[in-house]
Amino acid sequence: MKNRYSFFAFCIIGIVLLYFRISYLDFKSETPLKVTTWDALGYYMYLPSIFIYQDFTELKWFSDIDNEYSVSGGCVYQARKHKNGNYVFKYLGGVAIMQSPFFFAGHLIAKNTNYKEDGFSPPYQYAIAFCVLFYCILAIFLLRKILLIYFDDVTTAITLLLLILATNFIQYVAIDGGQSHGFIFPLYVLVLYTTLKWHQKPSLVWASLTGLIIGLATISRPTEAIMLFIPLLWNTQTKELAKAKWRLAKRYKKHIAYAVLFSFIGVLPQLIYWKIVTGSFVYDVGSKWDFLTPHLRVLFGWEKGWFIYTPITIFFVIGLFFIKKFPFKNSVLTFCLLNIYIIISWHIWRYGGSYSCRALVQSYPVFALPFAAIIQKISFKKWRFIFYILGIYLLFVNLFQIRQYNKTILHYDHMNRRYYSRIYLNPNPSPLDMSLLDTDERLYNEKKYHKEIIVDIDSTLNIQITPYSSNLLIETKIRQDLLTDKKLDNWIKVESAIQVNQGFSSSYINSELQIGDTIKHNKIRLFSPISQNGQTNEYAFYMKIPDYFKEGFFRLHISSSGSEFEGIVKNIKITYINKRLSRDRD
Repeated sequence: MKNRYSFFAFCIIGIVLLYFRISYLDFKSETPLKVTTWDALGYYMYLPSIFIYQDFTELKWFSDIDNEYSVSGGCVYQARKHKNGNYVFKYLGGVAIMQSPFFFAGHLIAKNTNYKEDGFSPPYQYAIAFCVLFYCILAIFLLRKILLIYFDDVTTAITLLLLILATNFIQYVAIDGGQSHGFIFPLYVLVLYTTLKWHQKPSLVWASLTGLIIGLATISRPTEAIMLFIPLLWNTQTKELAKAKWRLAKRYKKHIAYAVLFSFIGVLPQLIYWKIVTGSFVYDVGSKWDFLTPHLRVLFGWEKGWFIYTPITIFFVIGLFFIKKFPFKNSVLTFCLLNIYIIISWHIWRYGGSYSCRALVQSYPVFALPFAAIIQKISFKKWRFIFYILGIYLLFVNLFQIRQYNKTILHYDHMNRRYYSRIYLNPNPSPLDMSLLDTDERLYNEKKYHKEIIVDIDSTLNIQITPYSSNLLIETKIRQDLLTDKKLDNWIKVESAIQVNQGFSSSYINSELQIGDTIKHNKIRLFSPISQNGQTNEYAFYMKIPDYFKEGFFRLHISSSGSEFEGIVKNIKITYINKRLSRDRD
């Protein structure tokens, strides 16, 4: 079989994507699948509002839907009220256009079964979830075909496996498939293909399709308009070829005109929508940009850095140095650098809940070209097996982290270096590990220290708290001998078993160490990734005692930030930890 390695790689990818999609279905729930939530809801709302409710200006239907399915995230930010009184969708409609064939299939199934024809019952959710999977699997097959034009079979196979399975692609196609990223991914594959075909044999069809794809991508996410540079700079890697390219463009002016026309046709549905709803063909959705101060933490930050959590992507960028002789050199180099610059310049640089940097997922087909270039270069080196082993390791790490992410152990918004170091490839993180989500104070090698229990309560405390208030659990006096203990590692360790029956997602355990008028605070969430609502959960954390501390009070509270709290504190243990005493007793 010709090109069998890349074909097997494609099959493996398809199986893995289907496995992750199916494994995250909750068949015991009344809503086994819910993908049209949060941002995904904003892209999807066009379809039910237009084709089911015929109401996309007042949205009278939405409050009942949100009450039943809880899709907005608690705050309806997906639509804003215009000054004329109409609601305007925050997100553009290109994704909804791509979802529409499967939406209609889901509607037909709901119509002929006992499910509600409301746009949000299970048939619609399955339709959207498997829609993006279907598009992306076809796109990966076509991407394989493109890569095989420039690279050998083994290089193509390795590129596809690592591009898909060692990155956050799985998360935003097979799990959070309602987001825009998985729908735009195929558009990048298509624009690469139509660009390639036009340069092989110019035709009105390829020119028109290229323009239409760019237009549709633009009304999916406006920043995707920069994919224009792909056809524009293709085959311009030398001065002679650049001159020939512009001669070709002059020769086929009609093709260029058709490309522009079809680009306009691609964006026209959005313009019509804005005109109907706002009275203007153009509407500012309110995005803010920091182009003069881009956020490098998008790439390198411990919060959700692209190079930190999916480090195989470092090779995507390094590969840009190895595409000199390829016809896509200028188009890919220009696009990739500009794309990264735009992504890291968005004002909300965390991009909401995200595993690694999700805003770059859709452009992975373009990054596949420099990535394949460096893989092919490495394949001729003696040390290539080191890279292959590294690739397998990073693939495994990624699959492990996707599992962690969907348990919120790898947190969607609150990651930091200390916490990540404790959960990295850790299948059973401890309550002390969980505390590092909220504090950077952690004592290592506790066995080397002397421990003195100063509070040990086994009796049950029933706690009820009103919103935005707290309940004092413990107040105890702490004293240490400065002559003995000054400038040493002195700590307080708190351990407790708590059952939260109400207000779980907004409850905390607060600690205070008061030294005169100075108070040191710690605040640890009770809704940690390894805790469960209604269950007895173990909590533990450290507080470092300041060097100058001699005498003061230590207090422990339960607090609630937004809802009523009801729970049971089953035990509390507070330990004073001192290194000098340990040495003295030895």
